[in-house]
Amino acid sequence: MNKFSVFLLGFLFSCTFQKEIKPVKFVGEAQGTYYSIIYYDSAGRNFQPQIDSLLTAFDRSVSLWVPNSVLSCVNRNEEISLDKYFVDNFSLSMQVAAETDGAFDPTVGSLVRAWGFGFDASRKVDSRIVDSILEFTGYQKVRIDSGKLLKEDDRTTIDFNAIAQGYSVDLVGEFLEIQGIENYLVDIGGEVKAKGTKPDGSLWRVGIEKPARHKNDERELKEVIELRNKSVATSGSYRKFYEKDGVRYSHTIDPKTGYPVQHSLLSVSVVAGNTALADAYATSFMVLGLEKAQQFLKNHPELDAFFIYADDKGHYQTFATEGFKKYVVEEY
Repeated sequence: MNKFSVFLLGFLFSCTFQKEIKPVKFVGEAQGTYYSIIYYDSAGRNFQPQIDSLLTAFDRSVSLWVPNSVLSCVNRNEEISLDKYFVDNFSLSMQVAAETDGAFDPTVGSLVRAWGFGFDASRKVDSRIVDSILEFTGYQKVRIDSGKLLKEDDRTTIDFNAIAQGYSVDLVGEFLEIQGIENYLVDIGGEVKAKGTKPDGSLWRVGIEKPARHKNDERELKEVIELRNKSVATSGSYRKFYEKDGVRYSHTIDPKTGYPVQHSLLSVSVVAGNTALADAYATSFMVLGLEKAQQFLKNHPELDAFFIYADDKGHYQTFATEGFKKYVVEEY
């Protein structure tokens, strides 16, 4: 081998070594939960300050916990211009509401709050209270016109909790892509978006939690899936429930009846093209129950899902669409 060949090989090795990209990782808090972000950037830029600002701005639009957010003002029937975040979340919510025949409903918040988010408080709710709230609950009772939210009844309130977290994941992903980042994993409170791959070509791995037997049990994995250019969101009832006659009653409220759903479905994970829709459909399927959700999925091949439910003896059982099975790399 001549000196030029040796030099060329050394040069190529040096370039390869220099081009090794290390992941940029950081964690934080948003929307009352955690976030975890990993991405590959040849410049090694850290976008956490910008992402924190982005998520804060998002909260100022659609958070129920920010007193002067656009959503809070809308729910108080105050005059306010709707921004893009609000309109997007509303439009997506109405889309899923129509497709699921009201199993998903952005006006269900008043019912959820009436039940107290916990079943000790919920048992004090009677049919009179539920019926009175149902009078102004229903996605058909609200619409946007000329940049304003119009209600048939001023008592109707909007709640984006079942879609906003997923939307915020998509929002962060969009920001990263604008910066030229093509390979990333964004996780906000368990709603996840995976784009591209790692530098070695391997896919992003995401864990699906096993439903806990008791509310305060340690978290355990049930499945590990690999994703590329997909999102996954999980909705579950196993940390908020009560048991009666051997049946678990979910904290999930059926918008049509006004009462907690009474089926054995414990967890649903949905894989979709974007996280907002995965989030909304996961909630919808918790309301619909296994059989109705399975029927819905037959007509929506763009979605895949994994269900965990309890059988008559209280044993965990699972059902996965054929598409979902292709993502699974580990089972526990």
